[in-house]
Amino acid sequence: MTTATAELLTVPEVMARLKLGRSAVYDLIRSRRLVSIRIGRSRRIPADALRDFILHAVEEAA
Repeated sequence: MTTATAELLTVPEVMARLKLGRSAVYDLIRSRRLVSIRIGRSRRIPADALRDFILHAVEEAA
């Protein structure tokens, strides 16, 4: 992953992709299970971090 090509997702976009509520997404961020960055007052989640989270969750469930 390079910084120039990294796609950054908003919390509402992650909510839609995971079919979770806002507080659940922030709980994942707070517990460091989902990596995020701050840009000013905004929170962004790299698309690669979301993919890694999903893959790890699937592995845990198997």
